[in-house]
Amino acid sequence: MVIKVFVATSSGSVAIRKKQQEVVGFLEANKIDFKELDIAGDEDNRKWMRENVPGEKKPQNGIPLPPQIFNEEQYCGDFDSFFSAKEENIIYSFLGLAPPPGSKVKKSPEEASSLPNGDVVGEAQGTTEGTEKAEESGENEAQKEDNEDAGNLAESQEKNEEEAETATEEELGRVVELTYQPL
Repeated sequence: MVIKVFVATSSGSVAIRKKQQEVVGFLEANKIDFKELDIAGDEDNRKWMRENVPGEKKPQNGIPLPPQIFNEEQYCGDFDSFFSAKEENIIYSFLGLAPPPGSKVKKSPEEASSLPNGDVVGEAQGTTEGTEKAEESGENEAQKEDNEDAGNLAESQEKNEEEAETATEEELGRVVELTYQPL
């Protein structure tokens, strides 16, 4: 299954561009297979996206803004839904994907089902033999570090963009001060 991310490559909105970059950056950092589809340059993509966003998810004006995320033809959500799923650590269920093996990803409330002893299916580590093998190979620690690195990468990208914008605004302010000198 391929994740489809509908974006507008020629968007004049800085907010929309940042949201698109955050989604794409996260998917790339986590090595999630996806396809980026431009709605600005391809009328068919724009039409398909608008027709397939569910009515209850469309804004009041009826025109959904990018980024919009689909798993094949199944609608996943917009940026706000994506961000919430990422914060709640249920991004794989949001995308309709199985979490990578060995990850400690929480399942969405709909997917989690309680066992008679009060445990939640999917949160238990499994047999001690499986745990010992994973510990011996160091896979759990390596995967934790990879997941942390991916999250840190997305955060540092966003921080760098914000710092670049702030620096540009400050430099522009200095240029204005230097060029404007009252007589």
